[in-house]
This record gives sequence, structure tokens and C-alpha cells, in this order.
Amino acid sequence: MISPMEQPPRKRLFTPGPLTTSRSVKEAMLVDAGSRDDDFIATVREVRRKLLEAGGVSQQGGYEATLIQGSGTFGIESVLSSAVPPSGKLLILINGAYGERMLTIATRHKIPNDALRWPENEITNPAAVEQRLAQDRSITHVAVVHSETTTGILNPIEEIGPLVRAAGRCHIVDAMSSFGAVPLSLETACIDFLVSSANKCIEGVPGFSFVLARAEALQACKGNARTLSLDLFEQWHGLETNGQFRFTPPTHAILAFAQALRELELEGGVGARAHRYRENHATLMAGMKALGFKPYLSPEHQGWIISAFHYPDDPAFKFEEFYRQLAARGMIIYPGKLGKVPCFRIGNIGQLHPSDMTDLLEAIKDVMRLMKF
Repeated sequence: MISPMEQPPRKRLFTPGPLTTSRSVKEAMLVDAGSRDDDFIATVREVRRKLLEAGGVSQQGGYEATLIQGSGTFGIESVLSSAVPPSGKLLILINGAYGERMLTIATRHKIPNDALRWPENEITNPAAVEQRLAQDRSITHVAVVHSETTTGILNPIEEIGPLVRAAGRCHIVDAMSSFGAVPLSLETACIDFLVSSANKCIEGVPGFSFVLARAEALQACKGNARTLSLDLFEQWHGLETNGQFRFTPPTHAILAFAQALRELELEGGVGARAHRYRENHATLMAGMKALGFKPYLSPEHQGWIISAFHYPDDPAFKFEEFYRQLAARGMIIYPGKLGKVPCFRIGNIGQLHPSDMTDLLEAIKDVMRLMKF
């Protein structure tokens, strides 16, 4: 057990979240907050306002922000189980594990659904979406993952959204790994519901997800919910009525997130954070290629959030040992999530800079020598 005077060894998380956070974000959790206290209610109100601002919209412009206790999947399930009415049908665009997860959620809630699939190394095709919507008039909602964390591929939601809107359907976006790091306007991308999480590119800690929604689409959720705790409309209504959560909120995670939003502003906003993450990604890719690692995605489809790499074609390479040796050096990477291709993943987000990526590359080089691959 670590004594109060000791500090655990520092580990840097090269993952898609949870991720490395600043000391000041951690320190924000040293304060206890009452969930019904005026100061905490004011903090929640400010967090909701700043989230809309990061999405390029505002409450006055017809958008709302709602916080949902739980991980990002809780937020996705809240939207899918609340937004699609009993008479509706959901079309899910899938090119990775997180699109498949949305399909699992819809099926579990017995929501009528259909899926369009692409290989995991190909982006979703807007023309195919437009064609399917024209063919099937029963589809009322379309859901897509923006940055598919399975590979790091970026799907063209700004092309898909206007097509969905023109067809009179509702556009749902899983922006878990992109919000706060990929400049985006909900209005321009015609997004009705966007879902992300506290422990991603805003650089907070785990504990809650959030939903940014067009007010009219949110109002249409009333009475649709298939669960009590994930009722999106009632969650929003409670926050709007008295500023309070219906059930116990993750107070410390919200205080940390409020600090993380301040630090996003100090950095220069979403554009500046995107620039830092892009530099991280460029440093990583150049270094990994120099070491002989092959990226899974082609450059035109690769986002700057997380990157997948093929296992080296060498019997001396064992991922478990590779991971363990890097972890012993304070570097935490991510295993692969591809169905058939053996890969591992490295994230470029969190409180990381190009110098951290250089440190990781030096550690990888050292482990390669040790493992002799």
C-alpha cells in the first residue's frame, strides 16, 4: 500500500481513454461537492454551456447539453433507447467494433434496425447511405461513429449529415474519440444527437458521458425511453428544472471536467488541441515507420486520435510481452480490437506532447532490442 507521503510511479497512457490528465485536473477532485449545492449546480450549468460552445452551437441557437452518469456507452444507449420511437427504425453505419456495439444496443432494446457495413479499413460511403434511405422509407434515424476507435479511421459525418437531413431523418453521431480534438459544428454537420465522454479529448477523468442535441429532436424523445436511468429527455428535464441530476452525479469527475474545459480554453480551443494531437500523430507515425512497423490504415483514412499497427511478421514478437515491457517503462499502449487482423493501437491524445511520443518510440526501440525482433 502506498503511504500518503509516497507517489506511485508515473505512467503515460498512449490510449484512446482513459488517458493521461494534467496535475491540475487531478487536483480539482480534492474538493468535496454536494450534489444539491448551489456552487455545484452552477458548475454543471457552466459545463453544459461550454460543451455546446465546443460544438459550435448554443442553447440560444436551439441546442441542449445533457450529462449522463456512466461511460460513453451509457450515453450511446441513452440516445438510442430514447430517440428512436416504437414506430421508428434505426440504420447503423458500421466499419468497426463501436458501430457493432450500437447494433447490439439496438437489438437488445428490440429497436427495429438495419446496418450498412464496410471493411474496417474503409470509410463509410455517403452515396450508399443516401441510396439506402431512398430505398427504405421506414428508416427514421441514422447512427454513425465519427472516429472509429477500432482503427482510428475518420468517417465523413459532414457529408453524411446533410444527406440524412435532406431525407428527413435524424442524424446520431458517436463522437466519443473525436469531440474536442476534431473541429466540428453540429449545425454544419446536421447532427441531431452527438455523444462523447468526459475521459476523452477534453482530457477529464471517467465518470460520465454527455449528449449534445438539437432541442427539437430532444423534445421528440419524451415518452420514448425504454429504461428509467437512461431516459435522455427526463435527464435533460431534471437539469433544466432545478439544475440537479435525477440520481447521484459523479461530483468529483464533473469538477475535474470543469477544470479540463478551462485548460482547453487556455490551450486555444479545439483547433489548438487538434494541432497538438496532429503533431503527436505525425511524430508517432514517422518513428514507427522508421522502426519497421506497418500502419493498418492508408494515410488518407487515418485520423490523428489513435493509430493501429500490424504485428511484426516475426515469431519473436509476442504482444503480451511487448505490452508488459513497455508498461514496466511507464508506457501504456492498447491491444487491437480488429476482428481478423492482429494489430495493436497507440493513442495520441490526452496530456501528451511530441516529446512524449519520442520517449515512447525510444522505449519501443529498447524493447525491440530486448525481445530481438
